[in-house]
Amino acid sequence: MNTAAAAHPPRARAEIDLAALRGNVRALRERAVGGAGLMAVVKADAYGHGLLPCARAARQAGADWLGTATPEEALALRANGDTGPVLAWLWTPGGPWERAIDADIDVSASGLWALAEITAAARTLGRTARVHLKADTGLGRNGCQPADWAELVAAARAAEAEGTLRVTGLWSHFACADEPGHPSIVRQLDAFREALGAAERAGLRPEVRHLANSPATLTLPEAHFDLVRPGVSCYGLSPAPELGAPQDFGLRPAMTLSAALANVKRVPGGHGVSYGHTYTTPGATTLALVPVGYADGVPRHGSGTGPVLVAGKWRTVAGRVAMDQFVVDLGGDTAEPGDEAVLFGPGERGEPTAEDWARAVGTIGYEIITRVGARVPRVYINREP
Repeated sequence: MNTAAAAHPPRARAEIDLAALRGNVRALRERAVGGAGLMAVVKADAYGHGLLPCARAARQAGADWLGTATPEEALALRANGDTGPVLAWLWTPGGPWERAIDADIDVSASGLWALAEITAAARTLGRTARVHLKADTGLGRNGCQPADWAELVAAARAAEAEGTLRVTGLWSHFACADEPGHPSIVRQLDAFREALGAAERAGLRPEVRHLANSPATLTLPEAHFDLVRPGVSCYGLSPAPELGAPQDFGLRPAMTLSAALANVKRVPGGHGVSYGHTYTTPGATTLALVPVGYADGVPRHGSGTGPVLVAGKWRTVAGRVAMDQFVVDLGGDTAEPGDEAVLFGPGERGEPTAEDWARAVGTIGYEIITRVGARVPRVYINREP
């Protein structure tokens, strides 16, 4: 951090430990069976951690591929010097196919409309597009239904023969891999194998076949095929907390969200706190003001439930989370303006974790980390291996 920044510390910061991210990617690579490669998913600004620094760290740790949802994310990687394999999978009609193909980005097709737009763009460019065909094996979101799969792979094979595209991947996505033993898992594995067989009979020979997301990477070795595709686990969260904490899987959360107290004051008993006075002080006490709110990604559902470490102890949000701030009741303890309040981190200093926040507000850790807003600066540590 430069001198000016040190003289004027931010009101809040999301510290990203890139050494933790690299360690997570290495731990996940070690779990991949049969020589399977690893695609680190960096969509949604690397799950709120910052696309470019995290993509670079994942590559440093041995990620063979990077995965994005939108083409804009993939194009940003290319614009900033990433030259390795990248897949972008969430497309809408008229998407920037030509820009992606020209940037050597692998694109995904779940239906004939997408394949038609890809081949048209490839013909215009005079280049061969790299395409992954996605099968809907039971998730019911994107992906080609089994009844339409034969037509899609036949069209793709015809386009291969024409030279307009190369089918580089076949893939799908689990619905319930975070619930080991769920009957849909076996059904989806069977459906994926059937889709692979149909594609092979049609003459397709992809470079990679991939199905395993974070929970499947950790718990379903039979789903690893040629490539595992972890997302949230790259950032140190357990995708299935009921099966184990991050450390049980060799993972460490990479983000610590903290803020500097904006105010500390004594108030009498019976004092209302924040909008609606949903919290009233039970007696004379000290209130501390934490200058982050729902505009920064702190869930409003955390009103009265969200945990935060202040003055060495866990506190609970007192009253409602506002747009820019919330209050904690320190009871008989004291603090000073500027003291640190830690909303979540790895938990190694006694602070809450993202999973603690998820439990408190009835959501999942994924949402807690990805919702941290853009006005919270990301501060990177351990940039180099």
